[in-house]
Amino acid sequence: MEKIRLQKFMADAGVMSRRAAEEEIRQGKISVNGHPATIGMSVDPKADVIVYRGKRIVYARKEHTYIVINKPRGYLSSTSDDRGRKCVTDLISGVDARIYPVGRLDMISEGILILTDDGELKNRLTHPRHSVPKVYRVKVAEEVTEEKYMILTSPLIIDGYKIRPVEVTVGEHDESGTVLRMTLYEGRNRQIRKMCEQAGLTVKRLSRLSIGNIKLDGLPVGKWRYLEQHEVDYLYRATSGKEN
Repeated sequence: MEKIRLQKFMADAGVMSRRAAEEEIRQGKISVNGHPATIGMSVDPKADVIVYRGKRIVYARKEHTYIVINKPRGYLSSTSDDRGRKCVTDLISGVDARIYPVGRLDMISEGILILTDDGELKNRLTHPRHSVPKVYRVKVAEEVTEEKYMILTSPLIIDGYKIRPVEVTVGEHDESGTVLRMTLYEGRNRQIRKMCEQAGLTVKRLSRLSIGNIKLDGLPVGKWRYLEQHEVDYLYRATSGKEN
């Protein structure tokens, strides 16, 4: 069989993303034919013996699992937590595959989150070069003045990185605050909260409404469903550079 990069093998096997595999290789946690793996090496999935944490990883092309969940506040976008906090996978039962969240929503945020064992799609969706828009509903405590709006829509510096401009629509405003609709084409860590902080705005509630064309469509908070095949196909197209 034709050789492939070890990182891709680990992703195809549903063990972890390519990025995570690189880190595990650096830490010496993956071996190939009894020897520590090295960054950039290629393997024959059928002939080579790849071992991770004492367990042989067997290559097998299989149908992947794709899930979308309406994440509630108070849950981590993770599969486990050493502090015993609730994780989003605690809400999912009856699924045999080892699925992982694609990207993150912080613990006090809510909304749409995709989980899968498809390492290739996970890598595509989280890679900076892909621009799948993500739409958020953000409730802030203050009125959004023209000055604050200009700050939100400017190319701000977040954690030393110049972010791409964000589309912002100002919605209803009352004594409880203002509703914003924000569309991001990248996802820096806690980006919306940091943007609002720079604009002098206090986030009261943050929920993600959609990832590209994938929407919750009435899915109740805390519930999940499998993605339809046409939705999976869309995500692959959207991360191939061929989807408008």
